[in-house]
Amino acid sequence: MWLAGLEVALGLGFVIFVHELGHFTVAKLCGVRVDKFMIGFDIGGIRLASFRWGETLYGIGILPLGGYVKMLGQEDNPAQLRKEMERARQEAAEKASRKRELPGDSAPEADRVPACGCGSPESDSPAETRLYDPRSYLAKSVPKRMAIISAGVIMNMIFAFVFAVCAYLVGVKDHASIVGGVVAGGGAWQAGVEADDRIEEVAGRKVSTFQGMMHEIVNGDMNGIPLVIRRPGADEPLKITVKPQESGGRPTIGVLSSRELQIVKEKETPVFLPGTAAEEAKPQFLRGDRIVKVDGQPLERYGQLLDYLAAHPDKPLQVTVVRSKGPGRKDEKPAATEEVTIDVPASPMKQFGLTMQMGPIVAVQADSPAANAKIRPGDLLQTIDGQPVGDPLRVPDEIRKRAGTEVTLGLQRDDKPMTFKVKLSSVSRYCQPDVPDSPVALPELGVAYFVLNKVASVAPGGPAAEAGLQPGDQLTGVKISPPSEDQLKAMREKYHDDDMNPKETTIPFKDDERNWPCFMLALQSFLPETKFEFTWQRDKKEMSGKPTPVPAKDWFDAERGWVAEPTMITQKAGNLGDALQMGSHETVDSALLVYRSLHSVGTNKVSVRMVAGPWGILQAALFIARSGFGNFLAFLTLLSANLAVLNFLPIPLLDGGHMVLLIYEGVRGKPAGERVQEVMTWIGLILILTLMVWAFGLDLGFFARPGAH
Repeated sequence: MWLAGLEVALGLGFVIFVHELGHFTVAKLCGVRVDKFMIGFDIGGIRLASFRWGETLYGIGILPLGGYVKMLGQEDNPAQLRKEMERARQEAAEKASRKRELPGDSAPEADRVPACGCGSPESDSPAETRLYDPRSYLAKSVPKRMAIISAGVIMNMIFAFVFAVCAYLVGVKDHASIVGGVVAGGGAWQAGVEADDRIEEVAGRKVSTFQGMMHEIVNGDMNGIPLVIRRPGADEPLKITVKPQESGGRPTIGVLSSRELQIVKEKETPVFLPGTAAEEAKPQFLRGDRIVKVDGQPLERYGQLLDYLAAHPDKPLQVTVVRSKGPGRKDEKPAATEEVTIDVPASPMKQFGLTMQMGPIVAVQADSPAANAKIRPGDLLQTIDGQPVGDPLRVPDEIRKRAGTEVTLGLQRDDKPMTFKVKLSSVSRYCQPDVPDSPVALPELGVAYFVLNKVASVAPGGPAAEAGLQPGDQLTGVKISPPSEDQLKAMREKYHDDDMNPKETTIPFKDDERNWPCFMLALQSFLPETKFEFTWQRDKKEMSGKPTPVPAKDWFDAERGWVAEPTMITQKAGNLGDALQMGSHETVDSALLVYRSLHSVGTNKVSVRMVAGPWGILQAALFIARSGFGNFLAFLTLLSANLAVLNFLPIPLLDGGHMVLLIYEGVRGKPAGERVQEVMTWIGLILILTLMVWAFGLDLGFFARPGAH
């Protein structure tokens, strides 16, 4: 972590340094005097370090939020603008006076001002004032000042390219654009996207990584995004159009990243989740075990394993893995392996003895039995073969038992009871409510429905009943408190996991946050000794209780708790020529991504609450730095391109705002009036300060991000 922190500090500092170095170098080449070169801001003159070399003070400011180059004659603060003009005029006048005192000397044309100090800041225009010192920024021609202003942006783009080339020489790792699962009721689920599908194109743009795919989806057409998919077993690629939905403040199609048929290899990641069935497996799973069979059935893809688990949640499993016998000799490739059969027990669901109300159907899958039977969103499922549906979380198990058969469904539509005879699909696909406000899917029927936050029934003598919950109560939240520090310390030692440090959190239950299915799924992987406090309303009265979950006797979790290796792809150039080509594409894509993202925020496709502040950028940088040096260089590519693009936006105080004024001056032949420049500077200052307050507020939690609790 310390090494990653040092990497991040040097990397972010270098991105700022090269930007300011661009301004500094071109200013010097144009003959402008540079008074300061600062990384960070020296608020109140406070600096972490500084030294003077020649006429320039170099230093590191106390506030690490950027940097600046202070040139003679350049003043962004409108309150100091006239003061700077007066200082420059007096300095030039004194210089001219001293030269006249020397015999035979005469001042250069550019230095000639009235010796008596005639004129004043009120009568001198900026065009006249800029002539007071030939080394002043204002004394330079418009093309030279344009070169100085644009140099920082150009340097950032150059080094974005350098970072990208180096990244692809080292190798950049990312999740492959393979679907590991689909979110119930999401756009991908409705369109028929399946686990193990490889997404190759999004809206005509080729993708190979999950992150690249998500970037294209976020900036895609909300009315429908065409995908090109390669499905295992299909001869030709499939073309599917998916309609995105808003989730967590941004558009998404509801797909999850994929995993391998292999137990994690990294030492920092636990092999299994504490308290799950995988912990009780005999013999235990080991790092790097590759799963090849389950109950004697050969497996090729992780999606096949998930489907088998979903179809046999209550059955003990025999999982066959290929295991390395040891590291092997250096000349032995691969190391000797053996097949090991591991017995994994069933995993009873942890539950509270609480049944919530069934909600309406919210999505119907294309070409599904439900679609063919004319079942539609808004219908309320009430009976299956004449029996009440009961707990909506257990309906998938009941439907799965009837896969491939004809069932009679009782539904309510517009307050009218209706009956449908439907032949269910014989294919059981894994589809769990993994994300907040996720509905529950019935893959064999092809519908997804919400589970409401209202209590339908309470098991007598169960944890919920003992906590005081009753039918009709409206659940409003669950506070989740981690085990005590002593308990966590013991678990860290037992599981050899120093990163085991869960935080207290609260899951809300509101009209638009139907989180019971997601919470119950997450409950299965919470650490032992985790505590829960429920809050609910009864007749407008706020109430609370602390139930302790217990294992169910006849209800089982499909997942067993082992941790599988993510499906990764490494993009690495074969030679320098390939790296240059890949780096150029990455640099252009990074720059365009900024514009596309700004457009998405401006058109309200992406919530403004998704803006990342300094703390968010630092956290992302630390996480990426720990995932590999190539990934960190790719992140610096994006960051450097971001800095270049954002700095060149036509906002006063930014480089782009200065460029607009220079273009104006070049076209008209004289600069904008002082009053105009002063007003524009204040506008830019207010915009930037507002954005900084907003970004810091999001980082510090003063403003809630979408989906944050």
